[in-house]
Amino acid sequence: MRHAPGFLAGVIEGFYGQPWSQAERFELFDWMSAWGLNTYLYAPKDDLKHRALWREPYFPAEEESLRAIIERCQQSELRFIYALSPGLDIRYSQESELECLKKRFEQMLALGCQDFALLFDDIPDRMEPQDCERWDSFAAAQCHVTNAIFGWLRERNVTGRLLFCPTPYCDRMAERKLGGEGYLKTVGRNLLPEIDVFWTGPEIISREIPLTHIETITAVLRRKPLIWDNLHANDYDGRRFYCGPYSGRAPGLRGAVSGLLINPNNEFPLNYVPLRTLAEFIYCDGSWHARKAYLNAMRQWLPYFETVGHPLTIHDLVLLGDCFYLPHEEGAEAEEFYDSTRRLLAAEPGKWGGQVIAFRKRASQLRDCCARLTELRHRPLFYALSRRLWELREELDLLLSYVRQKVDGGTPDTPCRSDFHLPGTYRGGMVPRLQHLLTQHSDGTFAPSRETAAQGNVAANLPAPDTSA
Repeated sequence: MRHAPGFLAGVIEGFYGQPWSQAERFELFDWMSAWGLNTYLYAPKDDLKHRALWREPYFPAEEESLRAIIERCQQSELRFIYALSPGLDIRYSQESELECLKKRFEQMLALGCQDFALLFDDIPDRMEPQDCERWDSFAAAQCHVTNAIFGWLRERNVTGRLLFCPTPYCDRMAERKLGGEGYLKTVGRNLLPEIDVFWTGPEIISREIPLTHIETITAVLRRKPLIWDNLHANDYDGRRFYCGPYSGRAPGLRGAVSGLLINPNNEFPLNYVPLRTLAEFIYCDGSWHARKAYLNAMRQWLPYFETVGHPLTIHDLVLLGDCFYLPHEEGAEAEEFYDSTRRLLAAEPGKWGGQVIAFRKRASQLRDCCARLTELRHRPLFYALSRRLWELREELDLLLSYVRQKVDGGTPDTPCRSDFHLPGTYRGGMVPRLQHLLTQHSDGTFAPSRETAAQGNVAANLPAPDTSA
């Protein structure tokens, strides 16, 4: 499929956490060039000079690193976009702040950068008193600064693009009036029409981005939105990663937006399938079959999983990948394994019959796959996987041990123990303890867990403490 001129398709390095290495970025550019993607946006939240220290210029060594990235993008025919995120503490009404922005962008222009972004996401929802005296809204202040920078940039490069990330960048944020009443309407009215506006969809991590939703936000912003897609981002949950396909978006979306940029997993080696399937989605004709694209991409990813011992099969890799599929769903094989295991454990051991054989076969396959991955020749890939694999393997070992003890003569009331899963060391620590205090219901609401409520009832029935001297 052909796209409108200027359609941006590619990758945002925009997560919280350790930025990618130079070698990883160069490998990314090779992937992108081979697959027809055209844009790389540099916006790692933990580059201090991107966000926390946005006023400070880069040192010479840092300049050379950025120059190398820009030159490699140009060699690969990729658009390099540099993003700056000043919203944590910018004073919109002070001319000196505008000069700081210009100096930062001037430094990048000298390195060969032509396209830029100003990001006002994930910042305090307030302005300084002197800013409030000049503008009646948060949005108006941000638009003033962004328009001024755009005009300044166009004097230096008439073809350069400027992207803008609003403070409410998804529908839920807008509904809760983040940034103030009418924020997005003000942006649509005040922001110069040549400036692209980022949007993540109904949610920060949107399971689906319907065309009707895009039509609505297009009318508000008075321009096609530019999708910042967090479908595969994992910086909010370090226990997970997502190697499922680009999904939940219809091909018609491509004509309704000014571009599709994906902000993927922190761990670069885990992004092969997300980026490969994004590229296929960008160019597919007709309908989009996400699962089919996933299986094809998994076959292409399999050579990265060469081991020094017994090799992995495509069936092993698909089963493993299905356990780390997408934020809102597991892959088909992992979901079937979970459902069958849950049904097994819900039944009395005497009625398990042939189900236990199927469980053992599948659980052992997955556990052995985790063990064999310790022998990966691609060590960066293993290190990206290792903690998640260890946790999965521990859970499988526990389930297999539990089932074995029950099959070997245990009754429903017989306690099961493991020499490898001891209280305080297994599933221990402050974070799991805190997680057990509240239970989240299917509608998203929270309430005290049963254990918390039971302890509260016990405490309520205790006699009042003796406070007499």
